[in-house]
Amino acid sequence: MENCIAYFGRKPGPQDHVLGKVNLAWVRRDRDTEPCDTQESIERYVRAHIFCVLGTVVFPDKLTTSLNSKFLPLLVNFHRISAYSWGAASLAHLYRSLCRASQYNYKEMDSLLILLFVWAWERIPLLAPIPRDQLGDVGIPLAQRWTHWRRHTRYIRRPTAHFRRGLDDMVVDDFIWRPYMGVGVPDDLAANLFMCSTQSPLVSFECIEWHPTDRVRRPFGMQQLPPGPAFDLGHDHCKR
Repeated sequence: MENCIAYFGRKPGPQDHVLGKVNLAWVRRDRDTEPCDTQESIERYVRAHIFCVLGTVVFPDKLTTSLNSKFLPLLVNFHRISAYSWGAASLAHLYRSLCRASQYNYKEMDSLLILLFVWAWERIPLLAPIPRDQLGDVGIPLAQRWTHWRRHTRYIRRPTAHFRRGLDDMVVDDFIWRPYMGVGVPDDLAANLFMCSTQSPLVSFECIEWHPTDRVRRPFGMQQLPPGPAFDLGHDHCKR
Protein backbone atom coordinates (compact mmCIF):
# COMPACT_ATOMS: atom_id res chain seq x y z
CA MET A 1 0.00 0.00 0.00
CA GLU A 2 3.03 2.27 0.08
CA ASN A 3 2.56 2.83 -3.66
CA CYS A 4 -0.79 4.49 -2.95
CA ILE A 5 1.21 7.62 -2.11
CA ALA A 6 2.38 7.76 -5.75
CA TYR A 7 -1.14 7.15 -7.08
CA PHE A 8 -3.28 9.19 -4.69
CA GLY A 9 -0.87 11.37 -2.71
CA ARG A 10 -1.55 9.47 0.52
CA LYS A 11 -1.88 5.90 1.72
CA PRO A 12 -4.85 4.19 3.38
CA GLY A 13 -4.88 3.58 7.10
CA PRO A 14 -4.53 0.08 8.61
CA GLN A 15 -8.31 -0.35 8.65
CA ASP A 16 -8.67 0.66 4.99
CA HIS A 17 -6.71 -2.14 3.33
CA VAL A 18 -6.22 -5.87 3.76
CA LEU A 19 -4.65 -8.60 1.62
CA GLY A 20 -4.23 -6.48 -1.50
CA LYS A 21 -7.69 -4.93 -1.22
CA VAL A 22 -8.34 -1.22 -0.70
CA ASN A 23 -11.49 -0.01 1.02
CA LEU A 24 -13.86 1.45 -1.59
CA ALA A 25 -15.17 4.10 0.78
CA TRP A 26 -11.60 5.31 1.44
CA VAL A 27 -10.86 5.65 -2.29
CA ARG A 28 -14.08 7.58 -2.90
CA ARG A 29 -13.46 9.81 0.08
CA ASP A 30 -9.90 10.46 -1.08
CA ARG A 31 -11.14 11.25 -4.58
CA ASP A 32 -13.86 13.61 -3.41
CA THR A 33 -11.48 15.62 -1.22
CA GLU A 34 -9.03 16.37 -4.04
CA PRO A 35 -9.01 20.14 -4.66
CA CYS A 36 -8.28 19.70 -8.40
CA ASP A 37 -6.46 23.04 -8.39
CA THR A 38 -3.29 21.74 -10.07
CA GLN A 39 -2.52 19.31 -12.88
CA GLU A 40 -1.15 16.80 -10.36
CA SER A 41 -4.29 17.05 -8.24
CA ILE A 42 -6.52 16.59 -11.29
CA GLU A 43 -4.57 13.49 -12.30
CA ARG A 44 -4.87 12.04 -8.78
CA TYR A 45 -8.64 12.64 -8.91
CA VAL A 46 -8.94 10.94 -12.30
CA ARG A 47 -6.81 7.99 -11.16
CA ALA A 48 -8.98 7.47 -8.10
CA HIS A 49 -12.15 7.68 -10.19
CA ILE A 50 -10.82 5.23 -12.80
CA PHE A 51 -9.77 2.90 -9.97
CA CYS A 52 -13.36 2.95 -8.68
CA VAL A 53 -14.78 2.34 -12.17
CA LEU A 54 -12.43 -0.59 -12.79
CA GLY A 55 -13.28 -2.27 -9.49
CA THR A 56 -17.03 -1.67 -9.47
CA VAL A 57 -18.07 -1.56 -13.15
CA VAL A 58 -15.50 -3.04 -15.54
CA PHE A 59 -14.20 -5.85 -13.27
CA PRO A 60 -16.74 -6.15 -10.44
CA ASP A 61 -16.53 -9.05 -8.02
CA LYS A 62 -18.46 -10.29 -5.02
CA LEU A 63 -16.51 -8.05 -2.61
CA THR A 64 -18.53 -4.89 -3.10
CA THR A 65 -16.80 -2.90 -0.36
CA SER A 66 -13.20 -3.10 -1.59
CA LEU A 67 -11.09 -2.71 -4.73
CA ASN A 68 -8.30 -4.99 -5.92
CA SER A 69 -4.93 -3.24 -5.87
CA LYS A 70 -3.79 -5.21 -8.95
CA PHE A 71 -5.18 -2.38 -11.12
CA LEU A 72 -2.99 0.29 -9.53
CA PRO A 73 0.25 -0.30 -11.50
CA LEU A 74 -1.68 0.35 -14.73
CA LEU A 75 -2.62 3.81 -13.48
CA VAL A 76 0.96 5.01 -12.91
CA ASN A 77 1.48 6.38 -16.41
CA PHE A 78 -1.53 8.67 -16.68
CA HIS A 79 -1.26 9.08 -20.45
CA ARG A 80 -1.19 5.33 -21.20
CA ILE A 81 -4.40 4.45 -19.37
CA SER A 82 -6.52 4.81 -22.51
CA ALA A 83 -4.14 2.60 -24.51
CA TYR A 84 -4.90 -0.60 -22.60
CA SER A 85 -7.46 -3.08 -23.94
CA TRP A 86 -9.93 -2.75 -21.06
CA GLY A 87 -12.85 -4.08 -23.12
CA ALA A 88 -11.10 -7.33 -24.05
CA ALA A 89 -9.93 -7.80 -20.47
CA SER A 90 -13.45 -7.28 -19.12
CA LEU A 91 -14.80 -9.79 -21.65
CA ALA A 92 -12.20 -12.31 -20.47
CA HIS A 93 -13.49 -11.94 -16.92
CA LEU A 94 -17.06 -12.45 -18.11
CA TYR A 95 -16.11 -15.62 -20.01
CA ARG A 96 -14.36 -16.94 -16.92
CA SER A 97 -17.38 -16.17 -14.76
CA LEU A 98 -19.70 -17.95 -17.21
CA CYS A 99 -17.38 -20.95 -17.24
CA ARG A 100 -17.39 -21.21 -13.47
CA ALA A 101 -21.14 -20.60 -13.22
CA SER A 102 -21.74 -23.68 -15.38
CA GLN A 103 -20.52 -25.83 -12.49
CA TYR A 104 -23.25 -27.20 -10.27
CA ASN A 105 -21.68 -26.00 -7.01
CA TYR A 106 -21.53 -22.32 -8.05
CA LYS A 107 -24.57 -20.32 -6.97
CA GLU A 108 -23.45 -16.77 -7.83
CA MET A 109 -21.76 -14.87 -10.65
CA ASP A 110 -19.66 -11.74 -10.74
CA SER A 111 -18.06 -9.82 -13.64
CA LEU A 112 -19.74 -7.22 -15.90
CA LEU A 113 -23.07 -9.03 -16.16
CA ILE A 114 -24.81 -6.17 -17.97
CA LEU A 115 -22.89 -7.31 -21.07
CA LEU A 116 -24.55 -10.71 -20.76
CA PHE A 117 -27.95 -9.12 -20.17
CA VAL A 118 -27.72 -6.90 -23.25
CA TRP A 119 -26.51 -9.84 -25.37
CA ALA A 120 -29.60 -11.82 -24.32
CA TRP A 121 -32.03 -8.90 -24.62
CA GLU A 122 -30.89 -8.14 -28.17
CA ARG A 123 -31.42 -11.74 -29.30
CA ILE A 124 -34.22 -13.18 -27.14
CA PRO A 125 -37.25 -10.82 -27.02
CA LEU A 126 -38.84 -13.05 -24.38
CA LEU A 127 -36.18 -11.95 -21.88
CA ALA A 128 -36.06 -8.27 -22.82
CA PRO A 129 -37.44 -5.87 -20.17
CA ILE A 130 -38.43 -3.40 -22.90
CA PRO A 131 -40.38 -4.40 -26.05
CA ARG A 132 -38.26 -3.85 -29.15
CA ASP A 133 -40.80 -1.48 -30.68
CA GLN A 134 -40.28 0.84 -27.70
CA LEU A 135 -36.50 1.03 -28.03
CA GLY A 136 -35.07 4.32 -29.23
CA ASP A 137 -32.57 4.84 -32.03
CA VAL A 138 -29.44 5.79 -30.09
CA GLY A 139 -26.74 4.82 -32.57
CA ILE A 140 -23.40 3.53 -31.31
CA PRO A 141 -22.88 2.08 -28.72
CA LEU A 142 -26.10 0.16 -29.27
CA ALA A 143 -26.35 -0.90 -25.61
CA GLN A 144 -27.33 2.68 -24.71
CA ARG A 145 -30.92 1.96 -25.69
CA TRP A 146 -31.25 -0.32 -22.68
CA THR A 147 -30.06 2.21 -20.10
CA HIS A 148 -33.58 2.91 -18.81
CA TRP A 149 -34.60 -0.74 -18.49
CA ARG A 150 -35.12 -0.51 -14.72
CA ARG A 151 -37.98 1.93 -15.24
CA HIS A 152 -40.09 -0.79 -16.83
CA THR A 153 -42.14 -3.20 -14.71
CA ARG A 154 -42.22 -6.04 -17.21
CA TYR A 155 -39.94 -8.20 -15.07
CA ILE A 156 -41.79 -7.42 -11.85
CA ARG A 157 -45.12 -8.62 -13.21
CA ARG A 158 -43.77 -11.94 -14.51
CA PRO A 159 -42.47 -14.77 -12.31
CA THR A 160 -39.35 -16.82 -12.98
CA ALA A 161 -41.52 -19.75 -14.07
CA HIS A 162 -42.80 -17.64 -16.98
CA PHE A 163 -39.31 -17.16 -18.40
CA ARG A 164 -38.30 -20.78 -17.82
CA ARG A 165 -41.38 -22.00 -19.66
CA GLY A 166 -40.78 -19.51 -22.46
CA LEU A 167 -37.20 -20.69 -22.93
CA ASP A 168 -38.34 -24.31 -23.02
CA ASP A 169 -40.94 -23.49 -25.69
CA MET A 170 -38.67 -21.43 -27.95
CA VAL A 171 -38.53 -22.23 -31.65
CA VAL A 172 -35.95 -21.08 -34.18
CA ASP A 173 -37.89 -17.92 -35.09
CA ASP A 174 -37.96 -16.78 -31.46
CA PHE A 175 -34.24 -16.00 -31.65
CA ILE A 176 -32.94 -12.92 -33.48
CA TRP A 177 -29.93 -14.15 -35.44
CA ARG A 178 -29.00 -10.78 -36.99
CA PRO A 179 -29.60 -8.26 -34.17
CA TYR A 180 -27.39 -5.57 -35.73
CA MET A 181 -29.11 -5.30 -39.11
CA GLY A 182 -29.95 -1.69 -39.95
CA VAL A 183 -27.64 -0.24 -37.30
CA GLY A 184 -25.73 2.73 -38.67
CA VAL A 185 -22.02 2.44 -37.96
CA PRO A 186 -19.87 5.60 -38.22
CA ASP A 187 -17.24 5.47 -40.94
CA ASP A 188 -14.35 5.64 -38.48
CA LEU A 189 -15.66 2.50 -36.77
CA ALA A 190 -16.79 0.69 -39.92
CA ALA A 191 -13.20 0.65 -41.16
CA ASN A 192 -12.27 -1.50 -38.17
CA LEU A 193 -15.15 -3.97 -38.24
CA PHE A 194 -12.77 -6.67 -39.45
CA MET A 195 -11.61 -6.88 -35.84
CA CYS A 196 -14.98 -8.47 -35.01
CA SER A 197 -13.72 -11.65 -36.68
CA THR A 198 -10.39 -11.76 -34.86
CA GLN A 199 -9.74 -15.07 -33.10
CA SER A 200 -7.34 -14.59 -30.22
CA PRO A 201 -6.87 -15.15 -26.51
CA LEU A 202 -8.32 -12.55 -24.17
CA VAL A 203 -5.79 -11.84 -21.44
CA SER A 204 -6.43 -10.05 -18.18
CA PHE A 205 -4.23 -10.46 -15.12
CA GLU A 206 -4.91 -14.00 -13.85
CA CYS A 207 -7.51 -14.67 -16.54
CA ILE A 208 -6.96 -16.13 -20.03
CA GLU A 209 -9.93 -17.02 -22.26
CA TRP A 210 -10.29 -17.83 -25.95
CA HIS A 211 -12.40 -15.56 -28.17
CA PRO A 212 -14.04 -17.93 -30.73
CA THR A 213 -15.36 -15.41 -33.25
CA ASP A 214 -15.52 -18.07 -35.98
CA ARG A 215 -18.70 -19.30 -34.28
CA VAL A 216 -20.56 -15.97 -34.22
CA ARG A 217 -19.95 -14.31 -37.60
CA ARG A 218 -23.54 -14.29 -38.81
CA PRO A 219 -24.68 -11.57 -36.33
CA PHE A 220 -22.07 -9.23 -37.84
CA GLY A 221 -23.24 -9.74 -41.41
CA MET A 222 -20.45 -12.15 -42.31
CA GLN A 223 -20.74 -15.57 -43.91
CA GLN A 224 -21.08 -18.21 -41.22
CA LEU A 225 -19.03 -21.24 -42.22
CA PRO A 226 -18.99 -24.46 -40.20
CA PRO A 227 -16.68 -23.70 -37.26
CA GLY A 228 -13.61 -25.79 -36.69
CA PRO A 229 -12.85 -27.78 -33.54
CA ALA A 230 -12.99 -25.80 -30.32
CA PHE A 231 -9.62 -24.32 -29.37
CA ASP A 232 -8.31 -25.68 -26.07
CA LEU A 233 -6.17 -23.36 -23.97
CA GLY A 234 -5.20 -26.27 -21.77
CA HIS A 235 -3.84 -25.39 -18.35
CA ASP A 236 -3.91 -21.68 -19.26
CA HIS A 237 -7.72 -21.68 -19.25
CA CYS A 238 -9.03 -19.86 -16.18
CA LYS A 239 -5.41 -19.54 -15.08
CA ARG A 240 -5.02 -17.96 -11.66
